[in-house]
Amino acid sequence: MQAEYNALLANDWTPVSRPPSVNVVTAKWVFRHKFRADGSLDRYKARWGSSRLHSAPCIDYDEIFSPVVKSAPVRVVLTLAPSRSWPIYELDVKNAFLHGTLTETV
Repeated sequence: MQAEYNALLANDWTPVSRPPSVNVVTAKWVFRHKFRADGSLDRYKARWGSSRLHSAPCIDYDEIFSPVVKSAPVRVVLTLAPSRSWPIYELDVKNAFLHGTLTETV
């Protein structure tokens, strides 16, 4: 949780006053357990996320972007990799949403 909060502060995230006649979209901490391949606990993960319970489409947001890779292309690459001696790496992008440029008021 502290690492997530420090990342927000490092990217100039600051709370601001609520403008009049603006719907406030609430946010909360979401906690997860991350496990290793053998099932043992790897780490605890915390993420600060907005709740869509109090938001309305086309008013509070225009679109939702959630990059998800379909399993078929991943399986093809994982099948080809050993036969072609390709290295396989795994990575986790931390705080990816903080690096985007927004053109609208948030």
